[in-house]
Amino acid sequence: MTDVRVRIAPSPTGAPHVGTAYIALFNLVFAKVNQGKFILRIEDTDQTRSRKVYETAVLDALKWVGLSWDEGPDVGGKYGPYRQSERTEIYRKYAEQLVEEGKAYRCFCTPEMLEQLRKDQKPIKTNNIYRDADEKTIQDKLEKNEPYTIRLKVPEEGECVISDRFREEVRYNYSEVDDQIILKSDGFPTYHLANVVDDHLMKISHVIRGEEWLTSTPKHVLLYEYLGWEKPEFIHMPLLKNPDGSKLSKRKNPTSIFYYREAGFLPEALLNYLSLMGYSRPNGEEKFSLEEMIVDFDINRVSLGGSVFDLQKLSWLSGKYIREDLTPQQLAKKLVAWRINEEFIAQLMPLVSERMDTLGDFMPLASFFWSRDVEYTSETVLPKKKEAKETAELLQVLLFAFEEQEEWLADQISISIRAIAQIHEWKIREITHPLFVAISGKKVAPPLFDSMEYLGKDICRVRIVKAMETLGGVSKKRLQKLDSLWKKSMKGQFEEQVLEIQKPSD
Repeated sequence: MTDVRVRIAPSPTGAPHVGTAYIALFNLVFAKVNQGKFILRIEDTDQTRSRKVYETAVLDALKWVGLSWDEGPDVGGKYGPYRQSERTEIYRKYAEQLVEEGKAYRCFCTPEMLEQLRKDQKPIKTNNIYRDADEKTIQDKLEKNEPYTIRLKVPEEGECVISDRFREEVRYNYSEVDDQIILKSDGFPTYHLANVVDDHLMKISHVIRGEEWLTSTPKHVLLYEYLGWEKPEFIHMPLLKNPDGSKLSKRKNPTSIFYYREAGFLPEALLNYLSLMGYSRPNGEEKFSLEEMIVDFDINRVSLGGSVFDLQKLSWLSGKYIREDLTPQQLAKKLVAWRINEEFIAQLMPLVSERMDTLGDFMPLASFFWSRDVEYTSETVLPKKKEAKETAELLQVLLFAFEEQEEWLADQISISIRAIAQIHEWKIREITHPLFVAISGKKVAPPLFDSMEYLGKDICRVRIVKAMETLGGVSKKRLQKLDSLWKKSMKGQFEEQVLEIQKPSD
């Protein structure tokens, strides 16, 4: 049997997602059961969104939940480097090879040309004037230093047949697969090229990933065939889902691993719960350790239908760990390590002391810093003279703005709120009122922006989403509209307002 080598390849473009831990867990267990190796690779080819702080967060989050790897950017290994941004020359070499062999081509289409093709509902493959352009046309463009991408030349007919461990043969007609960009105009590869090249060079034997990548697999299969490489075995895991059956999303559920850490869930309980997503042990037991899972793990027991992420069940499982596995002394130590320690309380004192008359006032004022949730009604969260619908939508736009913040600091939170207030012509207090209630459960609380900083972005996001739901929520159609407006115009307005606010006063 070929040596088993599997990998997880997160992108450092945001908060570490529980889905990353879920896929990493099954890769790790599969490797352990087969005496193989588990590799962590950072896919940071998106230079506009990738950040070093997010890479650090991914590593920290996976370690917190109880996972480790044999090779990676922090531990090394003979197949490194393990950051794709450090391997760009390798990808360019193979992209150029594919062009020379007529299996890929340079595309000089401008964004306007591509947009027109989309408006005309024409596939980029069959209507791309550069797909079969003559050499002179291409050379003229190169001599003028016109920017270009490299696209994979996907066959115009025939089909790709994919073998997947959990499914019968999956078939895709190549006529429905566009000519995928494999090298961007900035010289960086897209996920598709980098993924295939790295998996081959790192000798990955099995690709265990989420089923959302199944539709991209024809492009990957084609790359393996064009480059003359043996394909790994593909194993597409069921997606984590919201209770309504939709893909797990931070707009409906807490998705950041750090939310669960800050909310006080035990990491061993979270890891145990993720193992139950689509998998059951032969004895039907639901509470078990990573080591126990490895003993009798069989990936063929994975079910494609049972991956609903249920916070209530996770809470129940975390409670079992607390009640069954921890002595009072051990639990006390975990509480101290979490947030009930002198350092954290000392940080809060400047926020609370001005409102204290006795020591007994501290806990009522500051209790929301330790609460997993806070309670209120739609009446208390709604600002005066505002409708529930418009308030919920403004809070959603505010969440878009918060996502732009790399550093979750009080002054940056304040600037974001002021910028959104100016764009939407709301008074500051009309925005801070629902935020006060959403964050603290109170109309009067310690300073809002400092409180949000200490709570962290992930806890704040979840509490704001709850406030939106309390007000009636934002419909899927309206959410899509707001998202489109944010990307097309509001984000630019927001950035302009932030710069204006940050200008030093005369």
